Amino acid sequence: MKVNLLGASIDGIDMQETVKRVAGFVKSGKPHLIITLNPEYLFRAQFQPRLMEVVNRADLVTPDGVGIVWACEVAKHPVPERVTGIDLMLSLVERAAREGWRVFLLGSAPGVAAEAAQKLIEKHPGLQVAGTHHGYFAPEEEPEVLEKIKGARPDLLFVALGAPRQELWIEANRQTLGVPVAMGVGGSFDVIAGRVPRAPLWLQRLKLEWLGRLIKEPRRWRRMLVLPKFAWMVIKRYKLLKST
Repeated sequence: MKVNLLGASIDGIDMQETVKRVAGFVKSGKPHLIITLNPEYLFRAQFQPRLMEVVNRADLVTPDGVGIVWACEVAKHPVPERVTGIDLMLSLVERAAREGWRVFLLGSAPGVAAEAAQKLIEKHPGLQVAGTHHGYFAPEEEPEVLEKIKGARPDLLFVALGAPRQELWIEANRQTLGVPVAMGVGGSFDVIAGRVPRAPLWLQRLKLEWLGRLIKEPRRWRRMLVLPKFAWMVIKRYKLLKST
């Protein structure tokens, strides 16, 4: 089921169905882009058409975060649940260990991707990590990075370059890479590696994980200013304008 929110086409499916669909992507062998859409990206996409174009060219778009889920409800197009980048990544890694899928981790500071890969292997013995590479590569180094990924022949490519850079990078290179599944995962490597703690489970259950991240990383406050702007945009579009 597809729903439209502020011009973005979102897949209204739960985590289980999402993983099932990704398994089909892997089986096909053809390149696919997954976007876990959050309010900040969607807000920026209202003013940067290229970002919206990338979303609507993606093969799967999940509602990442309570803000998107809330907005879908306001728009009268409810989705089953939020499917966040880190949770989807962890679910796919678990499936990869069972299925023998090869994974590649690209992004974050030097050493972080390798640490995250080691943590994942410890949790999922038998996981095939095809390779890792940090995200601090210069433009002239990009061809070498692309060749490294192509040579590793991964089934899943997780890219932690921060949104929207990671989505734009995947879209620009997915045909060249030929990886069956590529998705941006933001700061997930830092959390998995243990460098940045994830919000406590009780905050996650209360759908306040964003608050936990803000407490742990106060420098994020400027980014959080987008949330009320996004909320007002949704209310204006789906409540105020429809009532006039």
